[in-house]
This record gives sequence, structure tokens and C-alpha cells, in this order.
Amino acid sequence: MKNKMIFLSSALVFAFLTSCKNDAQTLASNSVQTEEYVGKEISTDHDAEIDKLIAQMTLEEKIGMLHGNSMFANAGVKRLGIPELKMADGPLGVREEISRDNWAPAGWTNDFATYYPAGGALAATWNAEMAHTFGTSLGEELRARDKDMLLSPAINMVRTPLGGRTYEYMSEDPFLNKKIAVPLIVGLQEKDVMACVKHYAANNQETNRDFVDVQIDERALREIYLPAFEASVKEAKAYSIMGAYNKFRGEYLCENDYMLNKILRDEWGFKGVVVSDWAAVHSTAKSLKNGLDIEMGTPKPFNEFFLADKLIAAVKSGEVSEKEIDLHVKRILRVLFQVKAMGGGERAKGSIATEAHYQDAYKIAAEAIVLLKNENNALPLKLDGVKSIAVIGNNATKKNALGGFGAGVKTKREVTPLDGLKNRLPSSVKINYAEGYLERYDKKNRGNLGNITANGPVTIDQLDPAKVQEAVEAAKNSDVAIVFAGSNRDYETEASDRRDLHLPFGQEELIKKVIEANPKTIVVIVAGAPFDINEVSKKSSALVWSWFNGSEGGNALADVILGKVNPSGKLPWTMPVALKDSPAHATNSFPGDKTVNYAEGILIGYRWFDTKNVAPLYPFGYGLSYTTFAFGNAKSNKDSYAQNDVIEVSVEVKNTGKTDGKEVVQLYASKSDSKIARAAQELKGFKKVAVKAGGSEKVTIKIPVKELAYYDVASKKWTVEPGKYTLNIGNSSRNLKFKIDVTIK
Repeated sequence: MKNKMIFLSSALVFAFLTSCKNDAQTLASNSVQTEEYVGKEISTDHDAEIDKLIAQMTLEEKIGMLHGNSMFANAGVKRLGIPELKMADGPLGVREEISRDNWAPAGWTNDFATYYPAGGALAATWNAEMAHTFGTSLGEELRARDKDMLLSPAINMVRTPLGGRTYEYMSEDPFLNKKIAVPLIVGLQEKDVMACVKHYAANNQETNRDFVDVQIDERALREIYLPAFEASVKEAKAYSIMGAYNKFRGEYLCENDYMLNKILRDEWGFKGVVVSDWAAVHSTAKSLKNGLDIEMGTPKPFNEFFLADKLIAAVKSGEVSEKEIDLHVKRILRVLFQVKAMGGGERAKGSIATEAHYQDAYKIAAEAIVLLKNENNALPLKLDGVKSIAVIGNNATKKNALGGFGAGVKTKREVTPLDGLKNRLPSSVKINYAEGYLERYDKKNRGNLGNITANGPVTIDQLDPAKVQEAVEAAKNSDVAIVFAGSNRDYETEASDRRDLHLPFGQEELIKKVIEANPKTIVVIVAGAPFDINEVSKKSSALVWSWFNGSEGGNALADVILGKVNPSGKLPWTMPVALKDSPAHATNSFPGDKTVNYAEGILIGYRWFDTKNVAPLYPFGYGLSYTTFAFGNAKSNKDSYAQNDVIEVSVEVKNTGKTDGKEVVQLYASKSDSKIARAAQELKGFKKVAVKAGGSEKVTIKIPVKELAYYDVASKKWTVEPGKYTLNIGNSSRNLKFKIDVTIK
């Protein structure tokens, strides 16, 4: 699918990459690929063989394939050569091996894996090639552990900044979401592993996720919440989809005929398997008939699942036909043949926790880091005359691979920010480390980590005077100070949403005191979701946003701070000034009680901010560089287009600074005279481009006219409204340099 680097000696390559003084230039000069990624259809070539196998199976054997027989596998049929379908979490890398019948670690010594950057970081690269690399790299790790399915990627929309899984989800924009999800899935499945794309659908909050009934109007559903899933099916050809916990329009999503049968299978032509989220099933005959194939879960013995003994009884009583059972078994056997778990054929080889994979994680991490503020070129840090650096903050040493409630990774390598600086700074520079703030929780009120609660973990925000004093002294006695603040994966976690956007553990006050002690203070936020950083942003001269950024995160961060890497990350969501500015909160429609009504409709994220003229703190698509770029000569290949045409927009990107760098050209479409309600603008194309200092590159963005369609509820069709459209070109949703008018006939 893409050109692959040949690793003659991965250790040698790694040593070179980590020591080379010019790796920013090396990375920046790589051309950014622009190919489209298309997956491989599930084959029906083995159907005759599958039908023969099904004919030989007992009812009990068939039904054993439709439910969990261990924590992460269904039952195989050994006598017929049918293996278990072996699943693994998750979004950050291959989860450690779990016991077969409970959540306790299995205690293996060979299940260490690479910890990859979280979904938010991957989306912040705005680079489809990085997503493909993520998929192929992770696919190889799954094969090394003999897995058939990855329970990932998670591609739900970021509807609220408070979402416990915002760090794991990708974006508030459906177009960016699908352009990152598709290459990831394609890369994964190229390695003979099924992607299980989750959580289908409208699973946008952790609060009451087990039962909340989500109400979304049809147009918002189609234009905002389904496009990434649709592209995963139609373009990436995902082999599996995971049904969500919540209800949608009154019906649980693992038994929702409209979503699973009518849309997923009938409209989109999905041929793969639907797997339930763990313990998300509520019925036997109904869930099977309405599109579920495999029930997974944990709270009770496996034979007591809805699709276990209860299903055997339902067939025997005539409530469910054996023909219905055969249909679901056939789907499962098809995907097992597809990934070569059955039927011979050489299956992709695996490798895990290799230097090559750590480098994949490094490359993604380096492109994900977002430079938010850089007054007087405070960054990159110039070391002339610098003899000491204060490194302050619990986040300088905090490890996130195994944090929180949900799928972590057991890894031998997690380079923290402090480790990264130690690895990269010359020995002549002394590091004065101070913890600064303590990560503490109010255990009485915290709403136990893992409970579905609107409160989330409750933090103790009083600073420890001794820790503050130590931090202030370190800052005073150092030439430069760097504060590593933000969040962690115990605070941002599956199973609970945050209470508010405040920086926990008293960090805001600490940062203020450190800046007072040393005005040469750089602030680095490590987090997966927006926070209230208004004051921090005002007071600091340099502000960097990093993520839960994988095994090599600390090295990537140090390389950005020291200028070996020129930052090129862009925000994949809007950073609001205040929570009340975000649409779900402005409309008072989060979190709901038993029902949540998405009152903002299609105006999610920047669509709301731009349409309602609400100023964000940092806009969607925003991110600075250590160089400057100028856009020029923007034009479209024609003035007017037919419905089946592809619009081509080209623009010259000139690097007007002294450092090689990467810029993301973003194209937003708007229609001011529309007969229907629309967002002020919508992202319809983007491209990341590497430009040498003083050089220029021509960037061409292709937009099929059909991308301009809206969903017409009355006709139940995607419709392109004829007339004049304005194509806005810039490097963030609020920094648009050119407008091009085109006409659609």
C-alpha cells in the first residue's frame, strides 16, 4: 500500500534517529503521502467450504461461536478445525494478556507491547500516512500475540470537552475523523487482523452510558455521527463493528434494527461481524434478529449470556430458527477465513515491542505535538549560556500507558518528559527537578474510578507548601524553567466524564508562582482533552500541547522543545474559553438524565463557534511552527462543476522562515445563500506538506462535489444544492487566507 522503509538494522536506525542533530530537518523533508487508502472486501470464495462446516456442527457448537467463551474470545470447534476468534484491546496498543475467566492479568512475561499515541494525538498529526503507519505497526504487534481482532479504533465524535474518552476518540469533525480512521483500518487489516470499529454509534458520553437514550435528528445523525463509520465500512472495508452501550431512539444499540440492519447492512453493505461492547446485550431473539453476531461481556458465567444457554432454549422452543443461527455463524467463519485464521494461506508475520515499532510511535508523537503560543521565539530552547533547567511538575515523571479504567498497555518503554530531556540535553546542563504538585484524589467523593458517574474522579486541589517552595527555588536557581502540567489517564478515563474544565491538583496556582520566580518559563500541557488554560495561556510566553503520546512521547517532546523537531500538530477539536461556550453545554443538553437530546443538531464543535460567532481560546485546526508559511496563487481548476465532478484546488505554500517545516493546508466550504440551515463552514479537504526553508511546494486538494452534499431528510437522500459555494483556504478554521468561489450546476 505504501513504500516501506527497509530496516537493515533497526537498532542502528534508532541510534541514528535519537542522536542525529538534524532529525527535524530529516523528518521535515520527508514528503507527506497523499494516496487514498482502500480496504479489501470480505471474500465469499470460501462459502462452499463454510456451508459444509456449518452442516457438520451441532446447535451447541454453533451457538458457542456467538458468545464469549473467555474474556476475549468466542468458542471454536476443535474437531472441525475452527479456531476461537481471539480479540485484544485496544486503542493504545495490544493489551496485556488477561486471565480467561476474569480481569486479573494472566501473568505472562512475553506480553509487553509498544505503547502508541492515543487517538487524539493521531488526529492531531492531520496526516493519513501516520494513521496508516499506526495501523500496520499495531497489526504486526497483534499478529505477534496471535490475535485475530483489535477492539479499535474508537471513532466517536468529540461532542463535549468533558468526555472521559476524548483522549481516545479522534475529533469533533466527521471529515477529519474518517480521513484518519480509514488508513488506520486499512493498515491494520493488511496485517491479517480485523479492526473492530467502535462504538457504533452516538456513544459520546460516559455518564449513564449503560442506559442513556440518545435522541439525534436524522440530518445530524447522517452528517455528523455516521460519516466516519460509513467510510470505515465502504472505503476501509472494516471486518467488524462494535455495538455501543447506549440506546438510540429508545432501542439499545446492540439490538437496534435501524442502525444494525437498515443502515449498516442494507444501506452500506456491511459484510462483517457485529460484536457487542462488554455486557451491552439486553435480549436474546431480538438482538440476534436485529443484527448482533457475537455477545461479549464479563459480569456472569459465559453460559448465562443472552446468546448462550438462553439462545439454545429459544431455538428449541421455535422462537429462533436454526437458519438464523447459521447466518451469524457464516459471517464469523467468513472473517476468520478473511484474516487467514482458517483455510491455509500465508498469514502476515508479527513482531512486537521492536525498535522499528518504537520509531513508528516516535514519528506519530513528533507530528502530534501542537505549539499553541511562542512569544519572542522562546522556543525552540536555545542552550547558549544555559547551565541549568528547572523541570517542574508531576507530569514530568507520570506514566500513562496503564492508567485509568480501560485498555492500557504493559510496556517496557515509556519515556517520560523528564527522561526525554535527560536523553537529549548535553551533560553540561544541570536539571533541577521538583514535583511541584501532588496527584491526589478525594476518595470519599471521587465517585469510584470506573463507576458511571457525571462526577468523575474528584481531585484535591490544595498545593503542598513544601512542594511549591521546592519548585519555586528550582525555578529561581535555574536559567530556564519548564512546567509539565495538565492531566493523566487516571483523571481522563473511560467510565466517567469530568466535572469541569479546571486544571486539577492546584496546577494553575503553581504555574503562576513558577512564572513569577522565573519569567523564562515554558509550559507544556500533557492531556487528551480541552482544559481551561486561559490564565496559563496569558501568563506564559511559550505553551506546548502534548498528548498521552506513547512509548517515545518524552523523546518526541524533548526534540520539539530543543528544536530537533519542528512542531506540526494541529488541534483536532476546539479549545473553548469556557465550558458554556461549547455547543452541548450552551444548549444545556449534556449529560441528560435517562434521555439526552442533541439540541445543537449539526452545529458540533467549530461549526457552533463559527456559526454563532463565539470566540474560542484556540480554534479547531490551530497549531504554530518554528518557521513561517505564506500561501499564494490559490485557484480552482474550473469555475463551475457538475454533480459528478471533482473540484481541484491548488495553492503554493512557501516556507518564509529559516527552518524546514510542515504545514497543513485546510479547506473549508461554505454556502451563504443556502435554502437550508447550514454551519458557517465545514472542513472538506486538507493536506500536510513538508517545505524546506526558503522553498515552496504546490499543494493540490481534490474534493468530490458529492462531499458538499447535505442529507435531505424528506427524500432520504444526500443532495448537492446547486449554486455558488465559497472555498476558504487557510491553516486553521479561524485563519483563512483565500476565498475561491465556484458554482455547482
